[in-house]
Amino acid sequence: MTKQKVPIWHKTNLTISEAAAYSNIGLNKLREMTESEDCNFVLWVGNKRLIKRVLFDKYLSGIYSI
Repeated sequence: MTKQKVPIWHKTNLTISEAAAYSNIGLNKLREMTESEDCNFVLWVGNKRLIKRVLFDKYLSGIYSI
């Protein structure tokens, strides 16, 4: 079975590294942003944190600075 590469813009959830490349925001800043319990664009899978791409885009389009 061959593993297919899915482009970032087609993925529902992104790893922290993918989200950093996608948004040009650093890894440490993304980790800091997703630590809050009221962060609506983070999905915890055990200890792994994933970024919900569509909600992340909406969040970024509605803020001035981070």
